[in-house]
Formats: sequence, structure tokens, C-alpha cells
Amino acid sequence: MRGAESKIVTRAALRELLVEHRRHGRKIVLANGCFDTLHVGHTRYLEGARREGDILVVAVNSDSSVCNLKGPGRPILPETARAALVGALRAVDYVVVFSEDNVEALLAELRPDVHAKGTDYTAENVPERATSDRLGIRVAIVGDAKNHSTREFIDSVRKVPHA
Repeated sequence: MRGAESKIVTRAALRELLVEHRRHGRKIVLANGCFDTLHVGHTRYLEGARREGDILVVAVNSDSSVCNLKGPGRPILPETARAALVGALRAVDYVVVFSEDNVEALLAELRPDVHAKGTDYTAENVPERATSDRLGIRVAIVGDAKNHSTREFIDSVRKVPHA
């Protein structure tokens, strides 16, 4: 079993790795997110994504894109730590950090068989849906019901009285 750090790859290296996996008939799944503090909802999402194929690639938003998406004070953890935490999960084969606000460019670049999104989305409101449709990538909604929130977790930690 590979260590978490060895799962973190560049986009260029990932493209080459996926060529080899496709040569062996493996189905590629792409999941993505900020993963700003890892919680049980994230692990269930990634485990669900893994069940959609043979190789799970997780795209982790860069620090700058998390700030753009979530606002000031985010991310809590730097991208290197978030990527390492995601890479430590058994379900994950590769982690790539990306700087865009969505994964449309990665979908076009990597051409996975499946784009997995969490249950906070529906098949109709996935932001990259048009790109997935155009490229022939199946969208799968996976994970448990969305009752885990990083924002709520952070807010609850901030409310804890300090000793």
C-alpha cells in the first residue's frame, strides 16, 4: 500500500498514469472538493465515488480557489495538508491539486469515465454538468445525505469556550 504523500501527483504525471490504467481497462472516477477539515461526510462521499469505478482520482481545490469559493478565513488547512489527508484514505488512488473554481478543465484534460459529486448536488445542478455531457462523462451522485458541513463544524469549534 502506498503512502499518502506518494498519491499526490501533478496534472502532467496524472495524465500519464491514467493512460496506463486505461490500457488495462480500468474505469476512472474523478471526485473533487475543498476538504477543508476532513469529516465523515467526506469519507463517505469518497468511498461512494470509489464504488463507481476502479481508480479514484480526487481533485483538491488549491488555497486560492478555496478562498474564492468559501471567503475570507478559508481554507483552515493549507492545500498540502488537505491533499495529504485525502491521500491517506484507502479509497483514494491519486490526489491532484487544482486552482480553478470548478473541475471543468480537469474533466476535459483527464477524461474520466465518471464524475462523482456529493449529495449536496442533484444530477441537474452539478456545476460541470454541461461539460460532462459534452465529453460523455457519466455523473454519479454519491455519499450519504448531506448533513455534515465543514462550515458548521468550524462554527461549532469557534463557539467552544477557551480554558
